Amino acid sequence: MDKLKSWLGHALELLERSVSPLPVEPNELDWKSGLSPRKERLVEHLSAFANHPGGGFIAFGVDDANGRTVGVTQNIVETIVGQLTNLGRDGLEPPIVIDHAVVERDHRPILLVRIAEQLVKPVHRRGKSIEHAWIRSGGTTRKASRHEIGAMLTNSRAPRWEETRASTRLSGEEILKQLDVASIGKLLQRPVPDDAGEALSWLVDEKMIELEGEGGSITHFGAMAAARDLASFDTLERKRIRVIRYRGLNKVETIDEVIGRKGYAIGFEGLIAHLKRILPRSELIREALRAEVSVYPEIALRELIANALIHQDFTIAGAGPLIEIFDDRIEFTNPGSLLPGKTIDRLIGATPESRNETLAAAFRRYRICEERGTGFQKIVAAVEFFGLPPVQFVQPENSFKVILYAPRRFAEMSVGERVEACYQHAVLKYLSSSAMTNRSLRERLKMNEKQRNQVTNLIADAVSGGRIKRKDPDSGKKFAEYVPYWA
Repeated sequence: MDKLKSWLGHALELLERSVSPLPVEPNELDWKSGLSPRKERLVEHLSAFANHPGGGFIAFGVDDANGRTVGVTQNIVETIVGQLTNLGRDGLEPPIVIDHAVVERDHRPILLVRIAEQLVKPVHRRGKSIEHAWIRSGGTTRKASRHEIGAMLTNSRAPRWEETRASTRLSGEEILKQLDVASIGKLLQRPVPDDAGEALSWLVDEKMIELEGEGGSITHFGAMAAARDLASFDTLERKRIRVIRYRGLNKVETIDEVIGRKGYAIGFEGLIAHLKRILPRSELIREALRAEVSVYPEIALRELIANALIHQDFTIAGAGPLIEIFDDRIEFTNPGSLLPGKTIDRLIGATPESRNETLAAAFRRYRICEERGTGFQKIVAAVEFFGLPPVQFVQPENSFKVILYAPRRFAEMSVGERVEACYQHAVLKYLSSSAMTNRSLRERLKMNEKQRNQVTNLIADAVSGGRIKRKDPDSGKKFAEYVPYWA
């Protein structure tokens, strides 16, 4: 797999540009004819490249003075790689991992070593303060100034969970066996490269894997999106989605339990198909033809499942997304409470924010969920169209739950449910640059003109409960318009 190392072509191009028309070392590349006996200086070079935007390369077997090829031997390669690996691990904080490749230049072998830019900066000498950090400047390695260290601290961040490794080091062949690349290609509506090396390079671009030498590792994002079997990853077995059916209205008697096996993205349509098979259906007569339809809107199911998958807190061990089906409701639960600053009242139409931005962005690219910020708005709109009770949002400790209820008439709803239905309807109207009226609420609740007084009383309850308010306090009651309390 000669294309396995996606960085190698860039390094060779950079090397050739650095020697023509005049030999000049750029900040991203350092020539070395051999291994320096000064370990301290080698640590400084590693620190500088690890702190440099985009990282950099050291080319061994290239004359320091003029960029001509002098070559390396097998023994020299083993010595260099071993020493740099140890220095990256033991000499720097945070430790770094190097990558390397031996290629031919001018009919002689040279060793290219890659040092990737680190997310956590500054990378400095182990056991010393952060002021013992180096940078690349003018093609040389020098000690960073306090100002430059401050800039690195500003741009430093801890790696997100999605970016960290879910697997041990694997060969290219093993990676392609673990991930269902073809299914991801279908979701993106693009052909998957036939060449294994090109396919691996594509997976790097998709942030699903990290390449290291002749192999690589699968990221948590790659596994969660495209794993053929999540149970093959030690840290992800408990993150598989579970679907449990109960008989009746409580958890006393379980009908069955199904645990998902595939990655979330490639298994999503299969999950939806399973739910459509097992969920209750009602008979609809349209144009003299009978048809069975689900009692729950499919778009609501899709959005709620996607929400539970992509917004969960993956750092909570031993817990994963859960769908529980009762005779009168479906409960969608994911690990992790709402993000700071978020409240249940403002979820509908709220500015989107996610713990797992890579997974959230991918689900939109795969067309699994709707545009950013419209998920709950579409869910509530679908619930209203189907005439269901209001969506219920619950926040237990370390988790978040959304409940969809099966159809119930207005008379069968509790006072709290009626008021919540009124509030959610007012929010939808407000987000549509409109306002709620007695008539619009009657239409939402599938009530007729004769029930106008009941709706009037409900609106009064919602106003006195602080859930909605008059859009214009001076307007008459008959034509009054209402907006959410926070509008």
